[in-house]
Amino acid sequence: MGYNGIAFEKSITINKIYSVHYFEYMSDFTFEGESHDFWEFVCVDKGEVLAAADNKTIHLKRGDIIFHQPNEFHNIRTTGNIAPNLIVISFHCGDEAMSFFCKKVLKIDETERNILANIIIEARQCYDCRLDDPYLQNMPCKEPRTFGAGQMICIYLEHLMIHLLRRYFNSFALPKELEKNDVLKSNKSKSDAEIFDRITDYLTLHLNSSLTIEQICKDNLIGRSQLQKLFKYRRGLGVIEYFSLLKINAAKEMIRTNNLNFTQISEQLGFSSIHYFSRKFKQITGMTPSEYALSIKALAEGQF
Repeated sequence: MGYNGIAFEKSITINKIYSVHYFEYMSDFTFEGESHDFWEFVCVDKGEVLAAADNKTIHLKRGDIIFHQPNEFHNIRTTGNIAPNLIVISFHCGDEAMSFFCKKVLKIDETERNILANIIIEARQCYDCRLDDPYLQNMPCKEPRTFGAGQMICIYLEHLMIHLLRRYFNSFALPKELEKNDVLKSNKSKSDAEIFDRITDYLTLHLNSSLTIEQICKDNLIGRSQLQKLFKYRRGLGVIEYFSLLKINAAKEMIRTNNLNFTQISEQLGFSSIHYFSRKFKQITGMTPSEYALSIKALAEGQF
């Protein structure tokens, strides 16, 4: 008896990627706008922006994602208060299912946020250019390319579209009965997610402090081993490494907001000295604070 395989029809197929960007804008950045014959979406990773689609302006905050259909004029500008971080991806897809995303503004969940993070990781492996140049139209690929990087971007992007469409359109039904083990795993996963969210909120509230692992454990009633395992699993970093990353991300936003000098930023974020702040900043970003500020300013003025 022969085997009969099934050739599944693809609901959403990404035919071509035009750009994958992760922008860190100044608080006064403005993009005049454009239209093109392919899809584009803008997702706010941090901060807030004003996005225009045709004649309508929408205020987008963290976690919001707006889709621009082919040939739709769109532009973006910051609010003047917060320096935002944006993910902008443009691509071609001619499937009928994409009609769901026409003129849509959605809110991403944790799964979708992780998918977007994976796209950015693969893009850094695939493209031989910075991902934060707003004036770059054609993104050159690395030679030799990292095996499978371009394909992985397409796969993750298709995953993102399907996940969003399913979640919002509610086109599938979950099984009414789950096995006991599945319920236990689900409850543990939910509990871990709640603990992780609580601790990341705690870290964010203490960015001006010099926290130790012992202090984090004590204040959050969690064991050291469980804490480290949780952050390694969810972020691939130790909790102190993650805390340092939060501090430097906050410093980058402060630099782009342009209200404080480096010494003030260092003090506000609880660094022991400006020298330690500069060293940690370069360790994480590959640039000194001064180099980062000049780079962002050049990008904003189209002189990069």
